[in-house]
Order: sequence, then structure tokens, then C-alpha cells
Amino acid sequence: MRRILAGVLAALFCVSVSAQYPNKPIRLIVPFPPGGAAELGARIYAQPLGQALGQPIIIETKPGGDGVIAADAAMKAPADGYTLFYATNTAFSWVPAVRRNPPYDPLTDFTPVSLVGTFGFFLFTHPSVPVNSVTELLAYVRANPGKLNYGSGNSTSMLTTAQFALLEKLNMVHIPYKGDAPLSIDLVGGRIQMAFATPGTLAPQVKEGKLRALATLLPSRSPLLPDAPTAAEAGLAGLTITPWGGIFGPAKLPRPIADRVGRELAVVLKRPEVLEAFQRIAFEARSSTPEELTAFVKEQLEVWRRTAREVGIKPE
Repeated sequence: MRRILAGVLAALFCVSVSAQYPNKPIRLIVPFPPGGAAELGARIYAQPLGQALGQPIIIETKPGGDGVIAADAAMKAPADGYTLFYATNTAFSWVPAVRRNPPYDPLTDFTPVSLVGTFGFFLFTHPSVPVNSVTELLAYVRANPGKLNYGSGNSTSMLTTAQFALLEKLNMVHIPYKGDAPLSIDLVGGRIQMAFATPGTLAPQVKEGKLRALATLLPSRSPLLPDAPTAAEAGLAGLTITPWGGIFGPAKLPRPIADRVGRELAVVLKRPEVLEAFQRIAFEARSSTPEELTAFVKEQLEVWRRTAREVGIKPE
């Protein structure tokens, strides 16, 4: 009887809390610095989502540690819906794939709310490389082993390029960067000649002829750079990495609160002005139920772990 009574009281408490939610501003933790693809995307949906919920959503950036710093702050926050986490593949796919003892489990230490969508990554090359297609790039790299420098500014670019090089048996020099911003400077300057990166400041450079976009990881062509074929169209169907973002709460976030946020987000992500803003950063919006998000995270965990093993990355 005591257990039954405790369960009933807990359920009543959740209903009471959820009925009043939200009655103060909501904090959205973003694991990357201002100006990056994740923070720019969060700004696009946070304001209209806050308006729909009736309280402002305040973005708090906590970069560093491959998203671990932000994830830790979200994980340890009260499970009351006033701290949400805009998690990406870096924290929830990359970290569990490359760390022997990850500091958290994305499936048990957090409450899934909704997927937000997938980030647009493109294969960019500098004009000093005399190619106009992926086929020509492959031929050039094979004819010039060890002479092309490629950069990586995040987990997606690092793992995708490693998979690309493995599948196509390419010999290239890897130059790692702490983010897309410094990578973009060196790519435009020609100090590196190739990179899988978000379009950010690079799309205008393509339109001015200072860079070339040979392919996109998106499942369909992006209106931002419509001449860039999909990886499948370019003959790179073997690339399996998906760069994604989703909203989570701390573990044991009441389901009515998760449902409320997810329901309002689904409506926001269909607004024409929101979709138009996402197109400008080549982001494909896609909401989900908590169950769909859980299944997606599980699937991506396996993909990232398998790919890391295949390219020779051992957990540390």
C-alpha cells in the first residue's frame, strides 16, 4: 500500500508541476560557442518556441570537451523542465564512440524530448585543387598521394573524412582545428585544400568563386548551395555519418513537460519563416516523439561506434 500511495502521490505531483509549466524563463544549454551552426540554429527556434510556451528561452553556450561540459551541466540540473539541452552528435554519438569510459549514457542519463533536425555538411575544396567534382577529386588525390591537406573542425568532419579516405583508399594529410571558424580561415586562404564542413561563412565564398562545394551530406540538395550534389549523387553512398541535433532534459523529466515542449516545437519547426531561416544555414528541420528520438540515438550510436572502429579510432 505504501508503494502504491507513493506512486499516486508522485503522479499527482507531476501533474501539478506540469499544469503550471512553464512559469519562469527556460534555459537552453548549447554545447558550442556563439556563431557556430548549433548556436545559430538554436537562435532560430528558441525565440518562437519560447513564445509558444509563454516564457522566454535563454540560450546558454557551454563549449568545450566535445560537448561534455554542456552535457554535464544539463544532466545535473533539476528535472523540472527549466533546463533543456540542445544535444548534438558530438556529445551523444562521438563521445560514447571514442571514450572507453564515457561520463554519461545518452540513453539513461537524459530524457528525450524531440529531434530538431540534421546539420548540413558539404565537401569543400580550394580552387588551387584543379577539380570540379568528387570523381575528379579522387583522381587528383590518387595522382598526388600525401600532397593534399584536409582539415577537420568537429567530430563529424573528422570521422566523415576518415571514412571517406578509408573507403576510397586515399593518402591525405590531416590538419585538426578547434572549430569550423579557424578551419574556414585556412581553407579560404589555401593552407588546407579540402574539408567537410558546415556552410556558415563558406557558402558566400563558394558563390564568389573562392571555394568549390563538391557534395553535401544532406539527403537532398540544399537550396543554399543547389549545385552541390548529394553524397549518393556524387558516388559516395558509403558515407554513413549523420550530424544531428535534438532537445533533451535531465533524467526523470516529467513526461507531460517533455510532451508539451515537443508538441510546441513540432509546430514551430513547420513555420515558413523558421524553415526559411534554417535553409540559410543548410539545416533540415525534423521533429519527433521521445520514442522516435530514443530509437534514432540508439541507431546513431551504433553507426558512430562501428565507423570509429572501421577507421581505426580506438576508445581512450
